[in-house]
Amino acid sequence: MTSEGAHTFTKYGWLVCLWVLTVSFQYGYHTSALNQLQAVLTCKIVDPTAPMYYGLPTCIPMSDATFSVVTSVYTMGGFFGSLSANIVMDRYGRKGASRLSAVLTAVGSAVFGLSSSVGPLILGRFLVGLAAGLGICLCPIYLSEIAPVKIRGNLGVLTQLAIVIGIMVTQGMGFGLATPRQWRFVLLISSGISIFQYFSSPFVVESPSYLNRKGLVDQEKLAIHRLWGEIHDVSRRDPEEQDSEEPLLPDSDSATERHSAVRQPAMTIPQLFASTELRRPLLTIIAAMTSQQISGINAVLYYSNDILSKSLPELASYVSLGITIVNFFMTFPPIFLIERVGRKQLIQLSVAAALLSHLAVGYGLNSGLVTLSSIAITTFVMSFAFGLGPIPFVIIPEVAPPHAVSAISSVGLSLNWSSNFVIGLIFLPLRNFLANGDPMKEGRVFYVFAVALLCSTLWFSKLYRG
Repeated sequence: MTSEGAHTFTKYGWLVCLWVLTVSFQYGYHTSALNQLQAVLTCKIVDPTAPMYYGLPTCIPMSDATFSVVTSVYTMGGFFGSLSANIVMDRYGRKGASRLSAVLTAVGSAVFGLSSSVGPLILGRFLVGLAAGLGICLCPIYLSEIAPVKIRGNLGVLTQLAIVIGIMVTQGMGFGLATPRQWRFVLLISSGISIFQYFSSPFVVESPSYLNRKGLVDQEKLAIHRLWGEIHDVSRRDPEEQDSEEPLLPDSDSATERHSAVRQPAMTIPQLFASTELRRPLLTIIAAMTSQQISGINAVLYYSNDILSKSLPELASYVSLGITIVNFFMTFPPIFLIERVGRKQLIQLSVAAALLSHLAVGYGLNSGLVTLSSIAITTFVMSFAFGLGPIPFVIIPEVAPPHAVSAISSVGLSLNWSSNFVIGLIFLPLRNFLANGDPMKEGRVFYVFAVALLCSTLWFSKLYRG
């Protein structure tokens, strides 16, 4: 059973798609949430007239170092969530993994939102990180397995779009809810969304691919009918579509081998590392995820406030939201371009623009040209959004056979989380080391990112033939 004869979803299928995307939305939501709440959460902004509100303190005193621990434990949770994602997805299914992610987010957000000390904050943040790590692995796979093949690439971009929407929503909410009395609502709203996702799950179908691998053919047929409106047979596969998909796999793979792999038992991570025939798909995803993080996107977004507020001092609080809005709008072009231009060409265009932007940011900072740096940061975010951001998620289920996709996703996303953590950790020390105390040399760090991104992209291009 496959989706080759279907061109789009039924209305029910689109609702399932939105349900699945909730986990990616929550990933983006919590990536940005504490950035907006830091001042009120850590008692830098206080309400002296109301130290308590509904029996809870209006802020929790902590140093910058303690707040950094609270923030970074999200990344730690994400790493372990991604690392265990293949076990959860293969044991409980894509739907079951989504339900678990919803439970972890609901509990973690509620614990964080009702905390009165640092300990529960750390616990809640870790649980939300576990959910995000699991969710960011399963969402691209779930979407690919429920999507008609004619829109599979387009649909894969929605993972990144949902992440950006989550970031944008929390940044927008920060303007109204980042107050001593209301900051907890940001977390409780997230908990409410996940509670709704969990209790609506009985109305959502499991992935047809997962059902097929488990031998549940009748349930698979029912899921296909509800998602695509009719039953499609493998024998009527469009030859053109077959040709368009197969180059993404190693030369030894064929359509027959791919379909025969559907019934193979799910592969574990140790088995994946021991498999020589899956070495190329694994390295392809590792190279893609490395390129995404080594581009320095998170470091650039972190540093953007400091740079852009110099040229827009009175509008500093709107800078992050403005950049996220740019990111949001630039995520739409790949939805329409990914099938016309191709995955590899799109990511190469994205990297070329990102490299030029890095060089411009570095030159602007070293020359005191704040306006140039401001424009270059904006163009960098734009270039990341239409290629480096969505493409690595899109290709995960395309380069891996069904029995190995969960394991490859877990390894790739675990590396993504760990790279994110390391780059965030070394960015400021590396900038200060290269600048040697001279503010006019702070742009040198962006040259390092440009060289690293170029090397990782050349490696990716050598591996990926899509």
